[in-house]
Amino acid sequence: MPGPVDLLVFGPHPDDLEIGLGGAIAKHVALGHRVGLCDLTRGELGSNGTPEQRVREAEAAREILGASWRENLALPDGGLGTDPSHTRAIVELIRAARPKTIAIPYGKDRHPDHVAANLLLTRASFLSGLARFSAAGEQFRADWLLSYFINDSRRPSFVVDVSAHYDIKRASLACHDSQFAPPSTGAAPTRLNTPRFQQLIESRDAQFGALIGVPFAEGVVVRDLMVREHLLK
Repeated sequence: MPGPVDLLVFGPHPDDLEIGLGGAIAKHVALGHRVGLCDLTRGELGSNGTPEQRVREAEAAREILGASWRENLALPDGGLGTDPSHTRAIVELIRAARPKTIAIPYGKDRHPDHVAANLLLTRASFLSGLARFSAAGEQFRADWLLSYFINDSRRPSFVVDVSAHYDIKRASLACHDSQFAPPSTGAAPTRLNTPRFQQLIESRDAQFGALIGVPFAEGVVVRDLMVREHLLK
């Protein structure tokens, strides 16, 4: 099992966490925080790329982002949460990593796997803190659970300025060549390998950035009420 981290980011498929939080991951690394990454599946149902290729691409992206480690739990693509062993595997990873914050996909998304991942990860993050839940490792619950956007979005609870790290996000996404290479290279046409998908990612990040007066920002949603000491900024 990997070692402890400050921030643990989960993605349903290789490339999802880069889409939603690539800039924030790079920023936290630059600030000196330990960051761990975990892909739940190897994306074996994808139209392009083999599972082995996708794992290699994910590791290349990890090196660019600077994360301490990247795990792949090899859960079934298209079948997340269909067996109790899925929850147990995630709980054991959380108990080993002991992160302050866990980031998971937002629960409303056009892709069913992203929705299923949100439910599975929310459940596992809670069960990890129960001493009587049967899984390896000492009980542990992160301080904060937050959700990031992949396809769909809403007004976030807050945004993080990632402008200084946006080129790293772009470079990490470019590692996933099997998914983003244009059909002209022989790849099967998908929503991901059109210029419009890259535009979707960057336009959303640019919009969040514009709202706070910076070039790019990434938005997250939290369920917990956020506390401020006073009403002055």
